[in-house]
Amino acid sequence: MSSRDSGSVRDSVLSSTSRFSSLLSPAANSTSHTSTFPLPSATPALPPLPPGQRRTSAIYDRPLVKSRGAEVSLGAWAFLFAEIVQYTQKRVSGISEFEKRLSILGYRVGARLLELLPLRDYIYPVSSLRSPPPPSRTLRLLPILTYVHSTLYRYLFGRPADSLERSTDNDDEYMIGDDDMIITRGVEVPKEMSDLSCGALVAGIVEAVLDGTGFPSRVTAHSVPSPEHPRRTVILIKVNPDVLAREAALGGGK
Repeated sequence: MSSRDSGSVRDSVLSSTSRFSSLLSPAANSTSHTSTFPLPSATPALPPLPPGQRRTSAIYDRPLVKSRGAEVSLGAWAFLFAEIVQYTQKRVSGISEFEKRLSILGYRVGARLLELLPLRDYIYPVSSLRSPPPPSRTLRLLPILTYVHSTLYRYLFGRPADSLERSTDNDDEYMIGDDDMIITRGVEVPKEMSDLSCGALVAGIVEAVLDGTGFPSRVTAHSVPSPEHPRRTVILIKVNPDVLAREAALGGGK
């Protein structure tokens, strides 16, 4: 490009910039025409409702604290879980793979619950009108298992689990018992798949919570029916050796 061409391009850019600056400058020429845009008018008032009817608000307009105790329909929950089971069944070739996939889905849910529950409890505490102190990290094993047994389970199913026990054979195994797991009420396992436990979804949730709080464990679900509770499910928690070593350093069960 010649010097004459470069000079003309520079003059064109400068002139364009000066014209753009004059539009933004408050000291623009009074002869220039300024376009004005009318402000949007206020939202018109909604027409009055007939006598006996009440206007309902959208779910997004409701405060979080008032919807805390809302429950999901058991039918909707069962339908969703049935679709999850059917979707998974078409993509596996064995019971172990079936349970593993359900556990992976539950793990994703548990990772999100771990962030949601402390935040909701901090903003809207259940047991007190005063704001509780910020959540602190739990270093002991029993408090976190109690948290899973009570707080987490109550948030998911509206009630705590039926039991929390420690294995008498292995010191690294704990069991959370559910005599009638809600998500398995509408599931009929065929005889050829009697070893299958669809509670693996819940086991994945529990495993994600324990891993996220610093208690890495291997969590599995097992169907343990009894004459009194034919749908009893046991969530077996096998904690990592590092967790037991830390527990012993902190004082064990004292």
